[in-house]
Amino acid sequence: MGLIGASCALHISDIPWNGPIGCIRVGQIEGEWVINPSYSARDKSILDLAVAGTKEKIIMVEAGANEAPEETVLEGFWFGQKHIDAPIKLIEEVRAAVGKEKRKVAIQKTEEEKEVEALSESFLVEQINKLFFGTPKATKSERNEQKQILKNNLKTFLIEKGVKPELLHIGTDLALEVLEREVSKSILKESKRVDGRTLTQIRPLFSEISVLPRVHGSGHFMRGETQVLTVITLGAPGDQQTLDGMELVGTKRFFHHYNFPPYSVGEVKPMRGPSRRDIGHGALAEKALQPMLPDKEKFPYTIRAVSEVFGSNGSSSMGSTCGATLALMDAGVPIKAPVAGIAMGLATDEKGNWKVITDLQDLEDGKGGMDFKIAGSKTGITAIQMDTKTDGLTREMIETTIKQAKEARLEVLDVITAVISEPRPELSPFAPRIIVMHISPELIGSVIGPSGKTINEIISTTNVQAIDIEDDGLVMITSTDAQGAIKAQSIIEQLTRQVVVGEIYKGKVTRIMDFGAIVEFLPKKDGMVHVSNMAPWRVDKVSDIVKMGDEVTVKVMDLTPDGKISLSMKDAPGNVYPERPAHSDRPSPPHDKRPRKPFRPFNRKP
Repeated sequence: MGLIGASCALHISDIPWNGPIGCIRVGQIEGEWVINPSYSARDKSILDLAVAGTKEKIIMVEAGANEAPEETVLEGFWFGQKHIDAPIKLIEEVRAAVGKEKRKVAIQKTEEEKEVEALSESFLVEQINKLFFGTPKATKSERNEQKQILKNNLKTFLIEKGVKPELLHIGTDLALEVLEREVSKSILKESKRVDGRTLTQIRPLFSEISVLPRVHGSGHFMRGETQVLTVITLGAPGDQQTLDGMELVGTKRFFHHYNFPPYSVGEVKPMRGPSRRDIGHGALAEKALQPMLPDKEKFPYTIRAVSEVFGSNGSSSMGSTCGATLALMDAGVPIKAPVAGIAMGLATDEKGNWKVITDLQDLEDGKGGMDFKIAGSKTGITAIQMDTKTDGLTREMIETTIKQAKEARLEVLDVITAVISEPRPELSPFAPRIIVMHISPELIGSVIGPSGKTINEIISTTNVQAIDIEDDGLVMITSTDAQGAIKAQSIIEQLTRQVVVGEIYKGKVTRIMDFGAIVEFLPKKDGMVHVSNMAPWRVDKVSDIVKMGDEVTVKVMDLTPDGKISLSMKDAPGNVYPERPAHSDRPSPPHDKRPRKPFRPFNRKP
């Protein structure tokens, strides 16, 4: 909606531009395509695809998918593009009604400036062929050195030609633009890249795991000069993030944080927390990995991945996706399948010629190019993000990119799975353990207790890290001590155990009265053993049979609707009685058959 509104505002203004453009969101539920699906519909969809552009070309793509096949994703592109014309037509109608006349903008250049540009361009083309294509420049630092030499040589040349000092910047400002253009020209004419690779060749790949021994999981991934270390930390379910935004409300149990310090590109800058770019790159890798995570019931941990970018030259976001896959498997997180990502580029010219390149890097991401990031498993795609520095991509360009990206992704996955093919069967010894159990939702209050008294008491006595309870009765006990977790589980089982008439329990006498004793036979549950049900003979005094704190065996005889429980000791095996009194030859009558005293009303004053 924001994109369509901005497109409309620009189109009715007097600002010249090449619009209008529209945007459409597409999902697929049970084989049926859906336009602008709701949040609940997106949860059911195999694909959540946002496409911006015109009816002829696509300019921007953002997508998340659940291992969607390439053919399905392409169908989504064309379905969305077919319907993208509706908002564009509306924008045209608005402009026809209230639009302003576009202002004419012409950049005026003096003859002297035009002459400096012409001199600079011819010199730059000659120098670029010598400095950059004479021998392949494999590293970014080598190319940066050549760029500086190029600018210095250009300055010397222009000074020798008598160009005024105040006009030298015209030439140096033109240097990078001409360099990127020549890089594209070399790709288009000779299929030759500045570092010597073929158009579909990926830079050298390297991966390893367990780089940091103390953490729960770690993975190190390199693709050329792009280098990422990802660390996994497993936490209790209660560690999950609470979301309370304008659109999304709820909780989040997996998050991927991406850090791109200045040193990763050889710069010295202040570090003041993650930038918008860092947040966006972290979110893209998170989106790529999310469909592969196990269900909460199977693996209830809160999972945090942190990717540290040590070096960057081309798609560190896809590098962090690969690093996070390695780290997740090293941590023993049972992901459904490994995920890898690759960035695809494009070379174009004014005549409409184009070629797609695999594994984009610095000089190849210039005017007339694209940055088309695609992540997924061997089965299908999990995330896409694309921007372009052209007027849009045609259908043929996108189809070629998707096909070429799949081949590259499978190659990267082979390098990852050569190190670790599936998640470790055991968690790190430093990771907490979680016991999962289910209780009836009606009994949640019994476990929590008034103001959380009961649950806090269990945590303190068993020394567990946390006990988390969901509304559906899912209980998750987190502890670094296995024995403590088992003890907490036993307490909760006893607290939530249903009392059944006829069952035998062991309990403790907590109160003695004239007519019987109160026995706590389950945590927070007690019942009455009437004096008539204490022994197989007539009992005159309760204290003759039991004392406070005695452990006895009881049988549940009756449950009343108001929750009162009647217990019996004489009907339960295993009780040890004191010596039987001599006067107790006859058994005591049943409680409900004993003779009752006549009723005598209280004397009350009128």
